[in-house]
Amino acid sequence: MSGRVCHEPAPFARAGAVVAAVRPWRKTGGLARKTYRALTRNIDSAKRVRYSRCMRLSGRKTSRFTRSWPPAQRLILLTLLGVNSAAFVAQLVLIAWDRGFVLDYLALSDRGVSQAYAWQFFTALFLHSSVWQFAGNMLVLYFVGRDVEAILGQRQFLFLYFFGAFAGELGHLFLMPRDCALFAAGGGVAAVFIAYATILPELEMTTLLLFIVPVRLKMRRLAQITLVGAGALLVLDRSGAVGHSAFLGGAAAGWLYAHVLGFGRTSFVQRALHKRRTEAERLRTLSAEQFVAQEIDPVLEKISRLGLTSLSRHERRLLAQAREKMLAESIAE
Repeated sequence: MSGRVCHEPAPFARAGAVVAAVRPWRKTGGLARKTYRALTRNIDSAKRVRYSRCMRLSGRKTSRFTRSWPPAQRLILLTLLGVNSAAFVAQLVLIAWDRGFVLDYLALSDRGVSQAYAWQFFTALFLHSSVWQFAGNMLVLYFVGRDVEAILGQRQFLFLYFFGAFAGELGHLFLMPRDCALFAAGGGVAAVFIAYATILPELEMTTLLLFIVPVRLKMRRLAQITLVGAGALLVLDRSGAVGHSAFLGGAAAGWLYAHVLGFGRTSFVQRALHKRRTEAERLRTLSAEQFVAQEIDPVLEKISRLGLTSLSRHERRLLAQAREKMLAESIAE
């Protein structure tokens, strides 16, 4: 699978590094703005390529230009590829020696969790259910991970991978039968893949249909098709040792992680975070008298009607904040 943007000139065929202008009036948590500044700093204007307006980055303002990424630091990506390859070779050796040992002690299972085999949460992260799954995971991780690591940076890329891997394991435990063991390496790869589709939903990718026919699809369409396929496998294959059940959990983690970092269209996650920040800022600007009149009086009225036990956690926090405000103002006086 390789990426190319909307028929740009050959010297700039690697246009996976699309940067869209972030609207200055939209607060996105900072990372998207920092990424934009870092990627556009010290770029020779002669390298700008006219770019089709069909491209958008995460629903933000369309960029008129495509700029190349700065030289990518692929340390984390290459390390993950190397560790997964070494782990797969070791897995093949262990399976040839005793397949039951791998299923009972290294793959994640309800039996292992009930018997406190805590190491399974780590060993299962590097297990693949077949040679084909290993090859597919490594190809996707390499082609997609190059740009994701360049966009997010090494630390965030590493966090994304392992967040998706552990989320895939939790998804397996909730969705699959007790007698089903998980080879969970696909969870981290799914998180990277879906995060990439969230960051660059309109990026066109060339993929092989049935490994024969080349087809160009936008990343969001490719992600949707992949999710449908993973859901079908989740319904049809529910026994033995599997790897697909980690995909949905990892995909959800990748989508969530990208949105928390400020990418993607405005979602309920971003709306909730923005609402919380706005509310906290509003409360900080109120004086003690205003705070009591607007926030505490309704709480006191509720206590008089229903009792102290009727208060929610938020209302208890308001009482604590009121006490702190009054103490701070009394000390200042």
